[in-house]
Amino acid sequence: MTAFDPNQASPQGGVLPAQEGVMLQRGGEELALTRVGDRFTVRLVDVTTAESLATDIGAVATLFIPTVRLMQIQVEPEQLEAAIAAVRDSSQVVFASHVYSLANSPQTLVYLTDELTVQFVNDLNMETVRAIATSLGLQGLKPVAGIPQTFVFQVTTQATANPIKLANQLMRMPDVLVAEPNVAIESQVLYRPRDPEYGRQWYLNNTGGVQIVPEAHISVEPAWDVTRGVRSVVVAITDDGFDLNHPDLQGTGKVVAPRDLKGKDDLPLPEQAHENHGTACAGVAIAEENNVGIVGVAPGCSVMPLRTTGFLDDQAIEDLFSWAIDKGASVISCSWGASAIYFSLSLRQRAVITRAATQGRNGRGCVVLFAAGNANRPISGTINERGWDRNVLSGSTNWLNGYAVHPDVIAVSASTSLGKKSAYSNWGEAISVCAPSNNAQPGVWLPQTGYVFTAPQIQGTLSGQGVVTSDRLEPEGYNPRGGYTNNFGGTSSACPVVAGVAGLMLSVNPFLTARDVKLILQETADKIVDTEADPQLGFRYGTYSASGHSRWFGYGKVNAAKAVQEARRRLPAAPTPSRWVTQQNTNPVTIPDFNLGGATSLIQVQETAPLRDLRLTLDVEHEYLGDLEILLLPLSAGAVLLQSRTLGRATRLQTTFTLQTSPMLRQLLNQSPRGTWQLRLIDYAPTHVGRLLSWQLSLGF
Repeated sequence: MTAFDPNQASPQGGVLPAQEGVMLQRGGEELALTRVGDRFTVRLVDVTTAESLATDIGAVATLFIPTVRLMQIQVEPEQLEAAIAAVRDSSQVVFASHVYSLANSPQTLVYLTDELTVQFVNDLNMETVRAIATSLGLQGLKPVAGIPQTFVFQVTTQATANPIKLANQLMRMPDVLVAEPNVAIESQVLYRPRDPEYGRQWYLNNTGGVQIVPEAHISVEPAWDVTRGVRSVVVAITDDGFDLNHPDLQGTGKVVAPRDLKGKDDLPLPEQAHENHGTACAGVAIAEENNVGIVGVAPGCSVMPLRTTGFLDDQAIEDLFSWAIDKGASVISCSWGASAIYFSLSLRQRAVITRAATQGRNGRGCVVLFAAGNANRPISGTINERGWDRNVLSGSTNWLNGYAVHPDVIAVSASTSLGKKSAYSNWGEAISVCAPSNNAQPGVWLPQTGYVFTAPQIQGTLSGQGVVTSDRLEPEGYNPRGGYTNNFGGTSSACPVVAGVAGLMLSVNPFLTARDVKLILQETADKIVDTEADPQLGFRYGTYSASGHSRWFGYGKVNAAKAVQEARRRLPAAPTPSRWVTQQNTNPVTIPDFNLGGATSLIQVQETAPLRDLRLTLDVEHEYLGDLEILLLPLSAGAVLLQSRTLGRATRLQTTFTLQTSPMLRQLLNQSPRGTWQLRLIDYAPTHVGRLLSWQLSLGF
């Protein structure tokens, strides 16, 4: 191997030595940085010494960044260099760095860690890899799953440069394909409610109304005729905190594998007054049907509430998605993005999202969704900016949401109750579908401006209803009375709408891959059209190209009924049995009125051969069948919802459930049916009564 001289550029080019300290390698691009003049970060041997250290150097303020174990220390600008020199000499400090900002987005702070991700050429042997690492003062930490010849290194005290400079030096080496420092950037919640004057759940189904057109909803009621969702389909909501005491998050088996990645425990509860977003997003997607409050798009599905750290460093994203993968998430809904105008994903972040979407769910892939954002800007593109509050942006500005443009992600934009583009909704070629939400002024959540929602304002009235959803029970919620809010919205609300539809699709066909779900959502979407010019930018992107894609709406507004019907149509054919065995119970059972314990009837099965097909026939009479939920509880699996509360005023149910009409029965195939099978009927409302007359199992072998 030829000795590497960091002062020379390689034949393939790269950042020159004079620019090494101000160019961030990120997602195959070089992003210009500016050093922030009043703060720096440290990692301490013992975090309990942080307060005394901050006092000793005259800190103005401190901020802990949990996943990367950094403490930001803010000082007076004239004291910065002396303070950082002092902490570097301290035995309590293992790492110290300046804080940077992105040159094209000075409000976005970049926190440097002591980690580097490096991808080497395929034919490079490990001896040479170790030699390169040693020469630069790097110590190997771990390989990156799913990417060959890629490793995470730690910058040791033997290194002669910080990780930004080392990455640029490595990029000039012919043996290196990618070198990226791990940086932390504060996350951005994509919506904070502002307008309280909105209606009820028009976005699920409606026939029109004040500022509502009938075609603005997602047609969920016909989808509910097929399924309300099943508990085995787990929708992970990744957000800022969840009120687990809320009735919409209650129910047997409702909450699965909760995790607080910020507090490092299993109680992802809101801790700050503003942490209301997660409860609202969860309500939109999966709020339980329980005669209280609202109903989510997929009320029968379970939820995996994941409280994020609030920062988007590589380890935080890996931890988040790895937990969801390992704990069995079917759908991963992300109503957040970076608090940055331009944010490309690192190698590790791209890799773990790809792993979730291709290897999760036992190889079929988790369905990963991201909100497009609320700035009325392209998720990838350039805009000539003017008119921003405090002139935070001006001139030709590049925009990029690295999460939304990831090829394995479903990027969701927003439409209004009038079937138009939501004024704030981001747009672009990578938008998959849109979903109904509210209408409001565009903006970007820039924490470093003092949590001010900044954007050029659109003149005139922005018409449209808002989204009603679950809210924290405490007074700190969006609604001071607690429990529910009717002023939620943004692409933050649109994203869990689509997540709920994905949950319904997997409830009827668990064999779909994540890519199948994405394609079905796109193929079955409603082609809503908005021919008006955008009132802020003047663009007309509300129609569709020859390929069927709109920059504003993707492939259209999600249609739950069509998506669920298509998902069910794609069920694989069941094997043909060679023999059938029929067993029945003809003893009538009274169903107790308004009793969640329900009525149970049993059938004992002695057959031990693997099951190849299954049919269940029942006969029920009831004064109001819409009160009833009917479940099958076989010995070897969880409860299978056969009939949700969709029968309305009907009084007699004589039907047969098959693998085609109730796909979750397929989880029972290829297993021995021997044991006690239970049929449970639950009456969820008072006044009306009824009974189970008989039921029958037909088992195919």
